[in-house]
Amino acid sequence: MDTRPDDVVSPITDGVLPCKSTPEEARAAGRVPYVKPTPDKSVMLLIDHQIGLLSSVRDFSSLAALRANVLGLGRIAKALRIPVLLSSSNAHWQNGDTIPELKDLFPDEPIHRRTGIINCYEDPSFRAAFDELTTRTGRSQVIIAGVTIGTCAAMPTLAMLNDGYQVFPVIDACGAWNHYEAEAATARMVRAGAEPVTTFALGCELQADWKLPTSNDMLDPFLKDLPEYGYVIQGFWNNANGHTVPDPFGQVT
Repeated sequence: MDTRPDDVVSPITDGVLPCKSTPEEARAAGRVPYVKPTPDKSVMLLIDHQIGLLSSVRDFSSLAALRANVLGLGRIAKALRIPVLLSSSNAHWQNGDTIPELKDLFPDEPIHRRTGIINCYEDPSFRAAFDELTTRTGRSQVIIAGVTIGTCAAMPTLAMLNDGYQVFPVIDACGAWNHYEAEAATARMVRAGAEPVTTFALGCELQADWKLPTSNDMLDPFLKDLPEYGYVIQGFWNNANGHTVPDPFGQVT
């Protein structure tokens, strides 16, 4: 005999609950405030994902994994309508052009091609584009990934934190010459107040609720760039109608 109590299934009309305390109240009480990234408050910076620089990455077991994270991050931005700025450094010389997959993903976005200034936030042309975007949209949360992490991601992160932005470096969409660079850069950014994240955990945090209208578009990066979960999704829907737990949405019978 089954003695388990009945399951408690949340109504599909439920929405996301905010925290009980505002960030200001949490801060006043000595707690660490949770100011979550949201699609309507964020911009995304994809910095120096270039052929030459990616060839020098040594902290990933394969470039395929890093490329998947970079493209997955870009697809998350597209699915959630997050504005994106692209930049390259010395593309005319050894660093090479922005990877073609990223250019194909954002065919309508110009690449801000820096000609010597290492920190994109210190480059006048890029700063002008960044300031115009954040001023026009009123967004103050910055999602950033770059190669390599110690320069292309950490340096602008520190500068933007200095200027009052909330910054989320996407650690697994960056790359480093060695693990020491990745660890030092991450520690430095955290100490300054940045909030390191990873690509697909960030995607979930931004989506917040799979019942929202963006959920179908948000399946795209998971299916294309995270096969560890993409195959789970595909395997389920390929064999969908033999389940013992009733589907409150009525899609699986």
